[in-house]
Amino acid sequence: MRSIQLVIGALLSALMGAAGSTRAADPPTPLVFRISTENSASHVQTRVVQRFADALARRSQGRLTVEFKHSAQLFRDQDVIRALHEGKVDMAVPGTWQLDRYDPYVSVLMLPMFFGLDAADHHRVRDGKVGQLISAHLQEALQMVVPGRWIDLGHAHFYATGQAVAGYPDMAGLRIRIAGGAAIAAQMVAVGAVPVVVAWPDLPASLQRGRLDGLLTTHETIASAKLWQQGIRNATEIKAYFAQYIPLISRSCWSQLPEDVRVMVQESWESGVNAARLEAAQAQDDARRTLQAQGIKVLQPSKEAMQAWRKRALAAQGEIAQKLGVPATLVNQAQQALAQKP
Repeated sequence: MRSIQLVIGALLSALMGAAGSTRAADPPTPLVFRISTENSASHVQTRVVQRFADALARRSQGRLTVEFKHSAQLFRDQDVIRALHEGKVDMAVPGTWQLDRYDPYVSVLMLPMFFGLDAADHHRVRDGKVGQLISAHLQEALQMVVPGRWIDLGHAHFYATGQAVAGYPDMAGLRIRIAGGAAIAAQMVAVGAVPVVVAWPDLPASLQRGRLDGLLTTHETIASAKLWQQGIRNATEIKAYFAQYIPLISRSCWSQLPEDVRVMVQESWESGVNAARLEAAQAQDDARRTLQAQGIKVLQPSKEAMQAWRKRALAAQGEIAQKLGVPATLVNQAQQALAQKP
């Protein structure tokens, strides 16, 4: 009997060992990586982030389950920072105009010194020391991670439901929708307009009900939402600011990722930035033609009108920067970077 008990014990131990070995060999459960954006499916930003999500999923080889939801299916961009902190989403790509309320360093990008400038001027500043400083400061202010360079949307122009705007005097008293950004609002106030923050999903209804006279945004954004159906009739190309999106990953999510997976995230994002910027520029050109085909008149103000508009806005820059808490040293660094032509 004693021999039989020993044999049975040995068999049970062997079976338990085999089961343990099987469990040890099972692949780990994939980490879920949730991405939220606000723009519609056809928007250039959505297409860019979708490619990143697909590339990251492929590179992780099953270690990440990447879930990307656009069109504010998860959160509006104005609410997504809280969602990141609460762990309800892992990554978002909000516009710069959504972030200056959290960190005044971001406000420098929307100051009047950038009014009317070309994309190359913006890239030179934002990809250089000033942009790196902003990203580093933003990471500390939000306790998040910026995994790479920022992607473009493009120049923001003015779009009207009524008469075309030929110069800044025509802006007086107009109720202008802005996506956010205290510096942008201050620029509108400087030329006599009344800025109104309206979340993107609520915009069509606000236009239809006549609560707005126009908005600041881009050709691509107007075209992707077909806002001519809500009464947009005229566009004035003023290059009020240069819109970009900043990728943000929650610190709690980042801390859970193994080091090699963090590298995958950074490389997957960075590898698409140059193509994303080219696509954004092309999308803006295509959208401009679409607007014209839909009967929207696109006006380019005269050189004199643009100079007067810029001068009027610049006169308020010092007051705007001080009010928003933008450090004078950062303003000076940005001005010096703009002065250094390639």
